[in-house]
Amino acid sequence: MRLDHFALITIAALGLSACAGMVDTPAQATLRDATSLGLPVAQSTDAMPDAQWWRSFGDQQLDRLLEQALASSPNLKMAQARIARAQAAVGLAQSASAAQLGAGVDVTQQKFTANGLYPPPLAGSIYASGTAQLTGSWELDFFGKNSAALAAALGNARAAQADADAARTLLASTVARSYFQLLRLNDQLVLAQRSLAQRSQILHLVRERLNAGLDTRLELRQSEGTLPAARLQIEILQEQMALSRNALAALLGQPNEALRLDETRLKAIRTGATPTQVPSDLLGRRADIAAARWRVEAATQDVSSAKSQFYPNVNLVAFAGFSSIGLSSLISAGSEQWGFGPAVRLPLFDGGRLRANLRGKSAELDAAIESYNATVIDAVRDAADQLASSQAIERQQSEQHAALALAESAFTIAKQRYQAGLATMLNVLGAETAVLNEGRQGVDLAARALDTQVSLMRALGGGYQADLAAATAQK
Repeated sequence: MRLDHFALITIAALGLSACAGMVDTPAQATLRDATSLGLPVAQSTDAMPDAQWWRSFGDQQLDRLLEQALASSPNLKMAQARIARAQAAVGLAQSASAAQLGAGVDVTQQKFTANGLYPPPLAGSIYASGTAQLTGSWELDFFGKNSAALAAALGNARAAQADADAARTLLASTVARSYFQLLRLNDQLVLAQRSLAQRSQILHLVRERLNAGLDTRLELRQSEGTLPAARLQIEILQEQMALSRNALAALLGQPNEALRLDETRLKAIRTGATPTQVPSDLLGRRADIAAARWRVEAATQDVSSAKSQFYPNVNLVAFAGFSSIGLSSLISAGSEQWGFGPAVRLPLFDGGRLRANLRGKSAELDAAIESYNATVIDAVRDAADQLASSQAIERQQSEQHAALALAESAFTIAKQRYQAGLATMLNVLGAETAVLNEGRQGVDLAARALDTQVSLMRALGGGYQADLAAATAQK
């Protein structure tokens, strides 16, 4: 009994001496919260996007394109592969806390030394020896090393899932923006073709006036010179549309196929209401922020696991089987053997390896926290920028509509005066140029409004739903 007590006291003393070598290195960085970012205290009452926010535009063609893109995107499939890898790491971490059982069979042909411990007839002879046994072990996680490693693996798996959700939101917004860009170019092409038709009509009118002696060859040349410029603009727009179609087809996973789209005008797309402020729960609505937060959790658990490595490692070990010299008696009753008992491993002198590992894990935790802080700062700026642009575009569109109405009225008057011989062709061309410029401006503003709304949907999380308490919890 005294020997048992002595052994226990020795183990405890060695454990304390090992633990005394640990120097705690707490994280230097701190997580930013909503208050420190200037977000409103009260919950926003504005409608937030849902998981299929693109349906709010009321365009079935856009819905179809997004369904195809989300189903065939290689980037999303790579994200799913990363999730599977992270889940496999969780299973590996779980196995460390489970009982282990193995079986082994060893057969050795051996010459035994004649000048050793073995007596005759073994001494100097050659015999076959064999062992067949089951070996089991179970690590007792007294100090939380395995549980911390499992929590870190779970954090990384959740971060991988959030990364996949962020990739899905980014892909959906990129497809929608590319689609609206294609619609913008199509509307601009319609205006360019309208401009070419109007200038052709004006050229016909100038020729008639020239034949009647009401105009000179100067007006004829001025009118003829507008046609190549109009055709050039059409060619430029057609090239841009071809490139946009190729980009959109690549996003859909079919870059070598011709993208067939029904003709849709920007004015047929519905626009939703714009939120008035950045929501206070933004930090829990964005998948990229959730991923960064889970990485902080994983890094925190890695630090705990690194600390636990300073403590003793306790295992229960057992074995049972047969062992004999001479295979003929291997499975006889006299060849059986078994044993069980605890096994304790203590880190005493490791050249500073454990301390260096702990310092490294603490540094990784600081980096994860600062990466989280940078992500949330960029997210708040992104959402604020999109809100400011959306509100500014609404005001710009109001002014542009008024300017277009006035330009069209002036163009009508200029044509009437020219036909009556009270104005020159320069007056007509100038008025027409103003109408076309305002029309192009209107198309660009309409496309910007849709593009900004898509970007705002992305900035507000794209309908991502996470456990808000877990995603925004403070360290």
